Amino acid sequence: MKPIKKRQSAQNATIDTEPRHVRHRNVVGKLINFRGLVYAPVNENGVIFLFGKVAADLNTYIETIRPGYPDCLAKRYIGKGKWEELRIEFEFKASDFVRHQHNPADCDAIVCWISDWPDCPKNIEVIELQSIIPQLENPVMEEPDKVTELSEHNVDDLFRDKPVRALYDSLHPQIMKIDSEIWRKVGERIITYYSPDRVFAYLGVQKQGLRFTVFTNGKRIPAVDSLDYERGGEKWGRLYVKSRSDLKAATRALKASHERLVKAIRHGENTGWWAEQN
Repeated sequence: MKPIKKRQSAQNATIDTEPRHVRHRNVVGKLINFRGLVYAPVNENGVIFLFGKVAADLNTYIETIRPGYPDCLAKRYIGKGKWEELRIEFEFKASDFVRHQHNPADCDAIVCWISDWPDCPKNIEVIELQSIIPQLENPVMEEPDKVTELSEHNVDDLFRDKPVRALYDSLHPQIMKIDSEIWRKVGERIITYYSPDRVFAYLGVQKQGLRFTVFTNGKRIPAVDSLDYERGGEKWGRLYVKSRSDLKAATRALKASHERLVKAIRHGENTGWWAEQN
């Protein structure tokens, strides 16, 4: 006959008190390889990090990032030596602003990865980073000990063809006469014209002439071709200047673009950014 085993009392039962380490796998966004950030943001922290990478490109400097609301206090250059105050709230999606129950009166701009809030109050500008970064310069990452020659960008770097440069030299003064507040920014590949606080025209130099991407607000402007809606072009159009005979029409089109942008800002409309495809 087998001996009867005594049941172990609850008091004497062995309890596993050793902590169990559960590995949490990272979840990442789509591949963007932008200025050292391999993947797109998937949360608000990623948006904050990415904004730090592009703030200077948006003519903005950050005064403070804080735990309270709004998240960030900044200044944005609007030309002629003037800076405007910008109270920024970071969100992964613009609509998260509602979920977090923020007061719209205390915010000037939402910086987000995805703009998905069509009913955003008119006093708040939505800055959607996924639409902006394709337009910005993205230098190749190099080994830290590799010496790279750096140079300031200037207009001369963009022009190799004298006739095309002559077109630009004739048109640029006309653009600046549209409004005394307009200013330009010269980049590695493009020249950007500001209204003064937002872009109304991007200029790319081509072998056969000048190619402008201009704000239309979705309405026709003579001499301006519409763009693909799926690529963010519903409010933008394309203007070509290939000879001196195009200058008058181009000047009128750029003036109309500027007027529409200023009107849209005055009405609190989200003007968007044209995302150039590389």
